[in-house]
Amino acid sequence: MKNKVVVITGASSGIGKALATTYAKSGAKLVLGARRLDRLESLASELDTETICVATDVTKEQDCKQLIDSAVDHFGKIDVLINNAGISMRALFEDLELDVLKNVMDVNFWGTVYCTKYALPHIIETKGSIVGVISIAGYVGLPGRTGYAASKFAVRGFLDTVRIENLHKGVHVLVAAPGFTASEIRTKALVEDGSSQGDTPRNESKMMSAEECAQHIYKAVKRKKRSLILTFIEGKFTVFLSKFFPSLLDRLTFNHMAKEPNSPFAK
Repeated sequence: MKNKVVVITGASSGIGKALATTYAKSGAKLVLGARRLDRLESLASELDTETICVATDVTKEQDCKQLIDSAVDHFGKIDVLINNAGISMRALFEDLELDVLKNVMDVNFWGTVYCTKYALPHIIETKGSIVGVISIAGYVGLPGRTGYAASKFAVRGFLDTVRIENLHKGVHVLVAAPGFTASEIRTKALVEDGSSQGDTPRNESKMMSAEECAQHIYKAVKRKKRSLILTFIEGKFTVFLSKFFPSLLDRLTFNHMAKEPNSPFAK
């Protein structure tokens, strides 16, 4: 990855920040996008590689275009685009204000679409990689996370199709599905009225670290894998059950998620 140009959205925290650190150590040049420019600049000052930071709200098409244009204007190319920016939610659909679902879709799905649209010609030119960071919720519906699951299913379908359309153009597309990973995504998750949840309902210390997750994604890009499902029980085994024992998985998923503190639903 030395001297490859890597664009990362949602790079101010969590998996995105860990990806920036991982790619910097490999000698890649970085283009970091997020809304919190101050955090990006603080991160860039710690990285031992050429880095530019671009204030980016991925729900805005023009911001995504500016992110890609800035990368090409500064470095002349793009080798890897990592669509990592994301937001979650936690509420029953029947209680949910629909603007919350739209907000989640705008960040997770449309942010990926906008960035991919403007980066694609440059990725075709370098025969580079497009990465979508989804979730196990992109394979299995999670109760209390209708908008989140819908957005991640949508990203998977979108990027799988982009892969097929560019099958003979040398474009690599990876859809990466981490299991539960320690980050601030749960504290920032939206509840039924659109406000932030504030406290995580899960034990973050028992989850995969963002740094470990970033290492897996980095290696999957190098190996040009088409999909990456992380963790065994919450990841690979869950996807297996969804294919062969879907009704059983529905019950197991409901019971598992119902055990969360202050769960929006109960048995």
